[in-house]
Amino acid sequence: MRWADLPKRYGKYKSVHKRFVRWADSGVWDRLFDDLVGDQKNPYLMLGYHRLSSSASGHEPQKKAKTRLWGVPEVD
Repeated sequence: MRWADLPKRYGKYKSVHKRFVRWADSGVWDRLFDDLVGDQKNPYLMLGYHRLSSSASGHEPQKKAKTRLWGVPEVD
């Protein structure tokens, strides 16, 4: 899904994107997911993520980003 495809009820997609990036940079998403994972009985724990393939998005393939496994300790 592209940012421009967000339902209008969320407001201007550029504003939503800026907020999302600002929250990501300040660690809001990390804290939120850490709290969700901390309560194993939380019914809202199931989260999904889908990334479009390069052929579907019309963009050139990019270097694969490191995947963060929430709730799994990172190993160096």
